[in-house]
Amino acid sequence: MSEEILMNITPMESRVALVENGVLQEVYVERSRNRGIVGNIYKGKVVRVLPGMQAAFVDIGLEKAAFIHASEIFDRNSRPEGAGEPGIVELVREGQSMVVQVTKDPLGTKGARLTTHISIPARYLVLMPHNNHVGISLRIEDPQERERLKETVERLLEQESLNDKGGFILRTAAEGIGEQELLADILFLHRLWTTVEEQIRESTAPDCVYEDLPLHLRTMRDLVEPDIEKIRIDSLDTFNKVCKFVRKLVPHLDGRVEYYTGERPLFDLFSVEDEINRALSRRVELKSGGYLIVDQTEAMSTIDVNTGGFVGHRNLEETIFKTNLEAATTIARQLRLRNLGGIIIIDFIDMEDVEHQRQVLRTLEKNLERDHAKTNITGVSELGLVEMTRKRTRESLENTLCEACPTCNGRGTLKTAETVCYEIFREIMREARAYENDTYLVLASEAVVDQLLDEESDNVAELEAFLDKTIRFQVEPRYSQEQFDVVLV
Repeated sequence: MSEEILMNITPMESRVALVENGVLQEVYVERSRNRGIVGNIYKGKVVRVLPGMQAAFVDIGLEKAAFIHASEIFDRNSRPEGAGEPGIVELVREGQSMVVQVTKDPLGTKGARLTTHISIPARYLVLMPHNNHVGISLRIEDPQERERLKETVERLLEQESLNDKGGFILRTAAEGIGEQELLADILFLHRLWTTVEEQIRESTAPDCVYEDLPLHLRTMRDLVEPDIEKIRIDSLDTFNKVCKFVRKLVPHLDGRVEYYTGERPLFDLFSVEDEINRALSRRVELKSGGYLIVDQTEAMSTIDVNTGGFVGHRNLEETIFKTNLEAATTIARQLRLRNLGGIIIIDFIDMEDVEHQRQVLRTLEKNLERDHAKTNITGVSELGLVEMTRKRTRESLENTLCEACPTCNGRGTLKTAETVCYEIFREIMREARAYENDTYLVLASEAVVDQLLDEESDNVAELEAFLDKTIRFQVEPRYSQEQFDVVLV
């Protein structure tokens, strides 16, 4: 499989696209005015303790207080066996300072999510300052390689007298990596944590004591796999920074970083802009003629599969099966591209054949194996729905690039001109009961006024006769279809 990473960098915005076999799979957007804060470490102050929710709100210097659950608070006091988990009131008090790390950006109306289980990533290792355990990524499946990596790290920690200075998790990228690279990561992370500890001692809450890398360097650390063929960057300054980072931490990628100097914009050359615009649409077309409808709500995301214009060649069951197979592949890509997270409900077309159901689920699982976010598929429910979860740490693509429509307030539909006309009639009758007036002026959009003067003209005449009042109309170009005013003249 051919994989490339494209970086489009401007002073205002950084965008990174992951392209597999010429098709956009993931896109990341970071704006200088609104950088993500996942991974940042803060010295915060507890502003409210909620015993009923076993949680607390912590001021870390953002507009909204951040949220931390009792299970995310590291309890340094050893507890007697069988004593149970400590409650939130045993762990924190209002006004207390605490060191926390952001695990989820503020999403919608919710504040950031926090933990005190601090972790700092490098290329091959993740340092856990409050833990002495050595763990290994589940994606490294070879038992011998897992044993080799664990023994190597434990030996290096003993050699450098760092056994009691924190634990490590070996990342997927560490597979096949030698002793020197692992040692370099260990020493780098310990130096970094020493600097952070000094910052914690000197700062006053609320304050940021450690900020994660910018998007272009985070990409090189977290997203670049060994099979990445090319990293194209359209900014010379960023290209130089990435090259410096690569030479220091991932030297085997040195020849794959390329400065793009073409006349056409980098994202236009690979049709990334078009794909991003399509990813903001509810409807996703399938090559067979079927289509998906993707709806995103605050509680969950739903995906509906339809055969559309695909009629198949043999029988109905075969048509449904082929549509669902293609949909499973497309859904896996759309989840990554749109960065949909939380609970996801997929309504595949009903299949009677159990083997067909199994194959569609397997196709979905196989295509999600390359997803950088953790996913969990629970299977097919009694209603024939596929229920799954996908870890959400940042806003979806739609929430990053869009806002609720001011006309419909995010509802997605508008009242018809006819409906608004009848609302106007009711408003006029309310005004007539409340005030003694001879003439009413209705201000409304052009579509509504046209409806009133044409299809509803008989009703207008009847209302005038019933009230014995004069009703006049005036078009307000700036009014939306649902807006109107009834003025006493």
